[in-house]
Amino acid sequence: MLYLTFDPEINLQNTPKMKKIQFSTTIDASPEKVWDILWNDRTYRIWASVFCEGSYAESDWKEGGKINFLDPKGNGMYSIIEKMTPNKFMSFKHIGGIKNNQKQPIDEETKKWTGSHENYTLTEKNGKTELVADLDMSEEHYEYFKDAFPKGLQKVKELSEQK
Repeated sequence: MLYLTFDPEINLQNTPKMKKIQFSTTIDASPEKVWDILWNDRTYRIWASVFCEGSYAESDWKEGGKINFLDPKGNGMYSIIEKMTPNKFMSFKHIGGIKNNQKQPIDEETKKWTGSHENYTLTEKNGKTELVADLDMSEEHYEYFKDAFPKGLQKVKELSEQK
C-alpha cells in the first residue's frame, strides 16, 4: 500500500513557497536490498523510467558529491547529495537545470525549485522496510509527482521483493 500525505505550503529557506509531499510504502525486503534497488544503476533506471523513459543518474554516490538526473537527451537537473547514511537515508538538494548535457544558469523558472529537497528514509520494521520519500516542490509540479511518484515506489517495491 502506498500512502500520500500533504503538508500545505511551507516556506523553505532561500526558496519561494514550496509544497512538501510525502509517499510511503512497506516492502518485504531488507533495507540493504531496498537501498541497492534505489541506487544501483541498473535498477535505478528501471524504477525512474516511470518519470521519463531512459532516465538515469550520474554520481559518485558520496555525501557532498554531485549528482545529475538525466533523460536520454542529456536534459535534467543537477543536485548534490546533501546527506547520506547507507541503507537508511539519502537527501538530494536540487540546484539547477541541465540541457544537452550542459549545466544551465539559474533563471526565473529554476528559482522556483532551486534548493528543494528529495529525501528517502528506510526503516526496518518487523523484517520489512518502510520506505518514505519526502519531496519539496513548486505548485506547478505537484500534480505530476502526486501521480507519478507512487508508480516509481511501486516499481521499487516490486524489484525489491523479487527473489
